[in-house]
Amino acid sequence: MLKSFSGRLLILTTIFVMLAEVLIFVPTIARFREEYLMNRLERAQIASLTLLANDMIDPALEAELLRTAEVFNVVLRRDEVRQLVLSSPMPQSIINTYDLRDSAPLILIKDAFMQLADTRDGVIRVIGAPVQDAGSSIEITMQTVPLRDAMIDYGLRILLLSAVISIITASLLFVALRVLLLKPIKGVVGHMQNYALAPEDARRIITPSAGVTEVREAEEALMKLETDLTQALRQKERLAQLGQAVSKVSHDLRNILTTAQLFTDRIEMSEDPSVKRMAPKLVSSITRAVHLCESTLAFGKAEEPSPTLTVTALDHIVQDVVDSERLATDGAAINFVLDVPANLKVRADPEHLFRVLSNLVRNARQAIAATGQGGEIRLTAKDRPDYWVIDVQDDGPGLPPKAQEHLFTAFRGGARKGGSGLGLAIAAELVRGHGGTLELKETGTSGTVFRISLPKGDGTF
Repeated sequence: MLKSFSGRLLILTTIFVMLAEVLIFVPTIARFREEYLMNRLERAQIASLTLLANDMIDPALEAELLRTAEVFNVVLRRDEVRQLVLSSPMPQSIINTYDLRDSAPLILIKDAFMQLADTRDGVIRVIGAPVQDAGSSIEITMQTVPLRDAMIDYGLRILLLSAVISIITASLLFVALRVLLLKPIKGVVGHMQNYALAPEDARRIITPSAGVTEVREAEEALMKLETDLTQALRQKERLAQLGQAVSKVSHDLRNILTTAQLFTDRIEMSEDPSVKRMAPKLVSSITRAVHLCESTLAFGKAEEPSPTLTVTALDHIVQDVVDSERLATDGAAINFVLDVPANLKVRADPEHLFRVLSNLVRNARQAIAATGQGGEIRLTAKDRPDYWVIDVQDDGPGLPPKAQEHLFTAFRGGARKGGSGLGLAIAAELVRGHGGTLELKETGTSGTVFRISLPKGDGTF
């Protein structure tokens, strides 16, 4: 029980209520003592009225009056004269005097606890104001033992009542929390356990139903988490199936491209000037396609192969990318602007960097072509102290919000209709393989800018 939330809550509630009752007990016991002494003063004043009515009373009657008032002596101060009204022998001497006429609360509390701590059987003098203006003051002497016993009895009754109140309060709070909070929480835990048995089953996703706001918020957050996880698991399964299919296609496509590569070797031997000018581009494109198929097959087995970092001229790679994309413009008025220093060299895998830039430029070209108007694609490179920066900028329509939300997630970040979103996911993975980053710097109606940052590492070539 001590390990459960409800059991600990029950115990803590009982302790806190008892603590509150103890704090209440402190002024209460002081108030009880004050009322006890005031009661004895009133009794003594009533007993003294008999003598005031008749100057001579029988000694036996006087003793009976004092015994009833539970005091030894009664002194009245009237007209600045102290008068011993009733008296009897005192068994002990007076050990303390208490004046109740102007006692502050803190003094009353201190006197009460000193009274409880003092176990001596003594006599105290108590001074108070008589009722009905029967004089300026009244004094009595009385024993301390009956007062202390009464205070202890009252304190025990208060503590017993406090314990009963604490247990009842804690029990009610325990039941209320079990019904309003713990039961819904256990329901959420049960849903989580049930969902864990088959996370691919969308029927097991929790439906928020709690009436408590905080628990309902937890259920809604859990529902979103489970929904995303179920979709991710389904996506993973589809990707696994797709990976197998792509591997098979890539295998056959590699064989076809290898055959085509043999034909291009013969085309290079042609004396036709146009053929001789276009042949190197064709050979380069087919070679890259063969390498891509081989990489795809490797990816199907494990993951994207690690980059082979070499020092390479960036402007050559950029020029190859632009030349390839120019052939695919289909007559669209797209202008390519290159701002890449001729002597700028970067440490990167040339094939990987070509694929990254090709994906980014192709996306920019397709975005501009979709508008039916012309546009500009600008590639800029800068050499900074710790890294190289390559920006791919276009003046297209910008990325829609949905595409920005899952920009680098395969099959979820497609920006155009029919797009798979693989291009940016592949590009981001390839850049991460270099230890760099691919980020969307800005997008809007004025265009989009992607930035590639490649670290220099130790900076040695």
